[in-house]
Amino acid sequence: MDTSRLWSLIRFIITAIALLAVWLLFSGSLEPFSLIIGIVGALVIASLTYNEFIAQHDASLRSFLPRPFALAAFSFILVLYLYQSSWFMLLAVLSGRVNPRIVHFRTRLRSDLARMVLSNSITFTPGTITLDLNDDHLTVHWFFCTTSHARAAGDAVKGRMEKHLRKVWL
Repeated sequence: MDTSRLWSLIRFIITAIALLAVWLLFSGSLEPFSLIIGIVGALVIASLTYNEFIAQHDASLRSFLPRPFALAAFSFILVLYLYQSSWFMLLAVLSGRVNPRIVHFRTRLRSDLARMVLSNSITFTPGTITLDLNDDHLTVHWFFCTTSHARAAGDAVKGRMEKHLRKVWL
């Protein structure tokens, strides 16, 4: 079996398992009829949508499956950023020192999944909202803008999140 067929099969299996997990979560039933309907439905939908669920260019396990310890470390750091940004937001609102701007910058992450997690992490922290993610370009509304230079703004907004995400997904 050549590698493209193998990756197609792996993408199909991952998609089917994810769809079946969602079915079990929402149906809440382990009765045989419900399981059969869920399995058949997951297989049919996975056969039609596995190319959309996991893109061909992201079809390696390295870019799709995270490293567990690096993901745990990133989650911990994200929570720290959340609290730190919350305090900065509180102090900025109380002092009136805000400078909201829209900034554009690039990410060095190669995986679509890693880019999506970065953009959601930026939005998750108070004071920033990701408006657009287009390939490796991000457009972010930044509440505490200190520069309009793209690289400096990117370094300030992304912080160390991008560096930690590079360890989670290649």
